This record gives sequence, C-alpha cells and structure tokens, in this order.
Amino acid sequence: MENWFNSKKAAQVAAFFCDKQGGLMPVLKLVKLVYLSDRKFLSDFGFTITNDLHVSMPHGPVNSLTYEYVGGSRESEDWSALISDREGHNVALARPIGEADTDELSDAEMDVMNSVWQEFGQMGKYAIRDWTHDNCPEWEDPNGGSSPIPLERTLRFLGVENAELFAKRTEVYREFRAALSDLQGQNANNPW
Repeated sequence: MENWFNSKKAAQVAAFFCDKQGGLMPVLKLVKLVYLSDRKFLSDFGFTITNDLHVSMPHGPVNSLTYEYVGGSRESEDWSALISDREGHNVALARPIGEADTDELSDAEMDVMNSVWQEFGQMGKYAIRDWTHDNCPEWEDPNGGSSPIPLERTLRFLGVENAELFAKRTEVYREFRAALSDLQGQNANNPW
C-alpha cells in the first residue's frame, strides 16, 4: 500500500457521489467525478483532495489508485465498508451513509464536491467522459494503455503560477506522509 494514499478518504469521496446518484453509479462516471473534484480542488487550493496520482487512460483522466479500488484490483476494509464490489459497469454503496461516513473530508472539500456534482451530476457517463477529453488538456490519449499525468502539467493548464513549485510541494508532502506512516508502523510494533 502506498502509505501516502488515504484509501478511507478516497472511499468517502466515492461514497459521497454514489449517494448523490441514489446509491448506484456507473464506474466511468464515478471515476470522472472523483478526478474532476481533485482537479477543481487543485485549481482552488493548490493541492488535491485524494492525494492520488493522476493518469491518462483511453476514457480520459482518472485517479490511479482510486480507479484500482473501484475496479476491485485493490481492497481495503475502509473501502468495502462504504462501497460494494463492482458489478458489471457499476458500483454501489455498501450501505446508506451518514455524516460520520465523510469525517475525513473538510468543509472545503465537501463544498468542491458539491460544486462538481452540481455541474456534472446530471451528465451521463459518456457525456462526462467526452467533457474531460475536450476540457482537460492535461489528458493525452495513451492509445489503449495508461500514462502518468504530471501534477505540474495539470497546474500549468489550470493557469497556476509557480506550477513547478506547487508540484514539488505535493511530492514533499507525499514523502512526509510515507515517512510518518512508516514511523507510526514502527512505533506500533515497538512501544519503546
């Protein structure tokens, strides 16, 4: 597990959107809404909600690890507590959610996600995919595979000054989270 990634927080973002959709959502639409939330938060605040890595895939930009959880190739208790296993091209809430199920998300993050839902929630999965192809220039067609989307590239397309500095800050944050997580793991195994 990438110890800089918070699977519980990513699950809460996914659950938020599934709840808005009535509990069941096409995978393609969900991964686009998660990406667009990260992108908007990056534009507004200089960092992302999920701290996930972004990649270009044939259907547009996605959050890499979140996509793996949605697809079922990664698992965690935090994820399965909120999101059921993928069935066909859909995912669903594992159970109804309440306020405590979004405790990892700040008010600002919730505001951005609500804004993204207002703008894109009524779109179908292919319409939102097409929108990302046309309006997210950081996405480059990977010709059937996937390729990383450098954070600096997204920041530049969003018009953020000092994109390189912001991207470096995010990398330092990930390294800090990884080191902290490692240290906490060591302390849990050694109380002295």
